Parts: sequence; structure tokens; C-alpha cells
Amino acid sequence: MQIVEVRERLEEIAIQPPPAGQPELPFLVPVAPSIATLAPFAKLSSDDALSIGVPEDWIEDVLEASEDKFFALAGHLPQEAAEALLEYAATGVLIKPAPVTIDPYSHPDTQRRFRILEGHEELAAALDQPFEKWAVFLHPSQRALVNRHFSGPARVIGSAGTGKTVVALHRVAQILRNDPQAKLLLTTFSEPLAVALTRKLNVLLADTPSLADRVTISSFEQAATDLYALITGRKAYLVGRENLRALVSAAASAAGAARFTAQFLNSEWEHVIDAWQIDSAEAYAAVPRMGRKNRLGSKQREELWMIFAEVRRQLREKALLTAADLFTVITEHFLDRSEKPYTHVVVDEAQDLGVAELRFLSAIAADRPDALFFAGDIGQRIFQQPFSWKGLGVSVQGRSFTLKVNYRTSHQIRRMADRLLPESVRDVDGEEDQRNGTVSVFDGVDPVVVVAPSIEEEAKIASTFLHDLLEQGISPNDIGIFCRSNDEIARAAKIAELAGVGTVSSLTGRSTDEAVLVGTMHLAKGLEFRAVLIVACDEGILPLAARIGDVADEFELDEVVATERQLLYVAATRARDHLFVSAVNPGSEFLEDLVHI
Repeated sequence: MQIVEVRERLEEIAIQPPPAGQPELPFLVPVAPSIATLAPFAKLSSDDALSIGVPEDWIEDVLEASEDKFFALAGHLPQEAAEALLEYAATGVLIKPAPVTIDPYSHPDTQRRFRILEGHEELAAALDQPFEKWAVFLHPSQRALVNRHFSGPARVIGSAGTGKTVVALHRVAQILRNDPQAKLLLTTFSEPLAVALTRKLNVLLADTPSLADRVTISSFEQAATDLYALITGRKAYLVGRENLRALVSAAASAAGAARFTAQFLNSEWEHVIDAWQIDSAEAYAAVPRMGRKNRLGSKQREELWMIFAEVRRQLREKALLTAADLFTVITEHFLDRSEKPYTHVVVDEAQDLGVAELRFLSAIAADRPDALFFAGDIGQRIFQQPFSWKGLGVSVQGRSFTLKVNYRTSHQIRRMADRLLPESVRDVDGEEDQRNGTVSVFDGVDPVVVVAPSIEEEAKIASTFLHDLLEQGISPNDIGIFCRSNDEIARAAKIAELAGVGTVSSLTGRSTDEAVLVGTMHLAKGLEFRAVLIVACDEGILPLAARIGDVADEFELDEVVATERQLLYVAATRARDHLFVSAVNPGSEFLEDLVHI
């Protein structure tokens, strides 16, 4: 059963030739179409189009449409037809719908539009559901991942806006409904994002709110902190990054190790010693130091270990823990115990898991095939260096699935943001995310990229853009302004002030007041807006000069530049309809990729 849009009349307007004696206007030289603008459905037959639900009135238009023209047509087609065509454009495979059943109303595509309700009580119950519940979209291909039983850890990946978080949330709801004994952890990398997950899950569980009593939603670190207090009866005291670096510097000075730079020592501590929880000279001698360009002989490692051992001693003496230490304490406590705190763990933004975090999550989940479920985007990794999951005993081989259809971001914004990343991203274990096949389901307006001569001129142009958004009727609550770091927050807030609208910090989350959210790009992850302004993308700010100055070798430099590029991608793909990116001349090197055609 479909709802079909029928065109009753088409009018053709003939273009009159110019009057005699009047010169014709100069003709435009046609530009050769790129591969992307050629007709992507020309090889399909009319029967092919009919088989996936394209109505007869629209078949000819679809088969002749260019990629750009198809986005104008997609909104007129039944949803399953548009999705099948998008999948064909991305993969070259035409996926036919489920077979027709005896009862056409029970077909999954029919149920996108029609529901058969038995009696007035069922109708009243449906109408009483909160409106937000109908906005949590899960299409049939995603539902297959939600309902599937896996023989081991599973992962869903895909570029921004492809519905990874929605799949994770529905997976949580499905587990809670099907298993009365389930005790579940839904976790992610930050507390603000955990709050957003709580709000969305409450929408899904609105009809059975008691299920929420069996799920804990928190960041990786908060989940570990809570378990630490439970098993030790004490509060965990974490050492700050600057204090830790001071300890490393002091230990190096005491050891007379002047030939090692501060950048190298800090990097070696963060990415090797602390990340892998090295606790002895023997363990340090054996660690592979994956990807590190600085080759270290046995004598060098012995000398370095004297420094790092002293740092470890001082941390123990002061009863301080690094975040990795905290995860390790919990891991060692639960590793060999049959009783686990959770039956299932579902992870959102899993690409930002570190070594210690992954070990921790594996240790606190029950020993059962489908206990671990990860959702993330390899291309949005902005915190952790890559490492082998399989080497830590968490293999998703054969159970890693890529989502290809973008439901959140317009065709124009997605296409521009995708220029920041390679067409294919592969993790250490060889799992590959082919990004070049991703397509958006709706069209929009072109993003705006501005390189202004001064900060004042940038603020003027950006505030005009923001004012125009408000004039179009877009609510301030649906607009975000992001910058690279806290140093540029005042610059971002000034733009809102010039546009005459209030602001709210991303640290406190969206408010009910009419205010634009202002924050750093890191805190944009997991958020969605109708419009986004990314400002102060200056040279030296993006990539951040302080991070570049901290690198220890060429490998780390490449990693820093890659994560800075991915940070801009994250912020840009928070936008649904409108995107504005600005800088002061000469601007970030990344802007050249955004405007490249």
C-alpha cells in the first residue's frame, strides 16, 4: 500500500525568439557533466523501477534524471522507492522489497504509512504517544541490525547522519523489552552526549518508562568512576594533564635525560606507557609501539623507563590515578569474575575508545555472544590514536556493518564535508569504511565559506548570515555556533550579539529559552541543528598550533592533522539545512578542501 503523488497537468512555456533586428543574447558554453551528474539510473528498466515501488507517472523522470535532479524528485516518491534508488546509486545493487504477503497491510513498507488499529482503545493509546516518538526514525534495513542476534561483538559504522546512534538506541530498547533480566550500560565519550542519549532513549521508552530503570547511561569515565566507588568505597582522584606533564618533566630532569624532548616524553607517556598501562621495564621492552617513528633500542628504553617508573611512583604516593589507571583498576577487578555489573554494553561514538576503555568495557559485560554492540564512524575519530581491537580480544570481523544512507544532512552539506576525508577509511584490523558510496535523502542549499580580511569583518558577515536564518523562521534553539577551542568562544558569542540573539553554552546543553548554542567543535559531537556556523577557522587555529607544537614525530604529526581535519568534519555535519564556515585571511588549509570542485 502506497500514498502516491499524481501529476494532473504539465505546462510547457515556449521561449519566443528575439524581435527582428535585435541581437541574440550570447549563448553559454555548456560545461561537460562530471560522472556524478550523469543519469545514475539509465541502466534500469521500467520493470526494475516498478519492482521497487516507483509509481508509473514518475518512471520516465527517474530513469532520465541526473544525480542532482534526482534529489528534487526523491521527495515526490514513496519512501521505499527513493531509498532503493539511493542504495542503487551508492552500490550498483538494486535491492527488491520484501515479498508481498497475503495481508498487504502487514508489509513492512506499508507500515511506514498505515497502521491497522483494533478498536477505539488502541487508537486512543496511539494518539496519546508523545509527538517526538514518531520522529525517531528507523527504516527496515536498520531494524534488521537492531533485531539481529550476533555470535560475538558487533559494530555498525557509517559517516555522519547515517543513523548509527538511532540504531544503538533501538538496540538498547529491544534488549530491555526482550530480556527481563537485562542490565545494560549505554555509554559514550562525554557526559553532555550521555545526557542527549538519555533524552532520546526516554522518547523510545515512553510507553514503558519502567524499562529505563535497568539501563545506566553515562560517559566512559563516569561509568568507571561509579564502579570504582562501588568496589573500593572511595572516590577516585584523577591527575590533571598539566600536573602530569609537570611530573614527567621533573622526573626527566632528575634523571639527567636532557636528550629527550618534552614533546617526546609526554607523547611516549600518553600513547604508550599510560595507554597500554605499562608497569615494568620488561613490559616496556616488549610493547610494539605501533606506528611510532622513533625507534628505541634496549638501552634507550631502560633509560626512559627510569623516568616513567618515577612518575608512576609519585602518582601512587599521592594516591592519584590517570584515566587509564582508573579503567585498569575496574578491568582487573571484574576480568576473571563470573558476576559482571552488566549483561550488555552498547557504545555510541565507539571510534573514540582508547586501549584502556575497550579493555574496561569488555571486562564489565557478561560473557555472552551479543553482549557488546558498538556504533561509530572511523572518520570522526578526534581523541584516540588507532590500535587493534582484535589484539585486545574484541573482534568484530564478519559482524561489522556499514550504513550508507544519510538521513540528517542535506546533499550539499554532506558532499562538501566529505571532501575533508578520504574516500575509504581502514582501521588497524583491516575493517574498511567505504565513504564514497554514502548518499543523502534530501536536497538543500549550498554551504557558505567566507575568508574575511579581519575579525571584525568576519563577525559582520557571520552575524548577517545568522540574522537571515532567524528572519527565515529558524528558531535560535535550532542553530549552533562552533569554534576550535575556548580561546575563540568570545569571538563566536560576539556574532550572536551582533545578530541580537542570546546564547547558551554547549557545556550546559540546549535550553528552553530562545538562544543559540555556542561551544567548541569537540562538544558538537552527537548534536544536531537545522543550521550551523563554524567560525574562526584561521591559520594556526585549525589545525591548532599548540597541538602541532606538541608532536613527537612524523607519525604523530600526521595523526594530529588527521584528527583536526576530522574535527572540522564533525562540526560541519551537525548541520541539516544550512552551513556557514568562516575564517580570517589566509584561513585554515582545510578550507581549500571544502571549496575544491
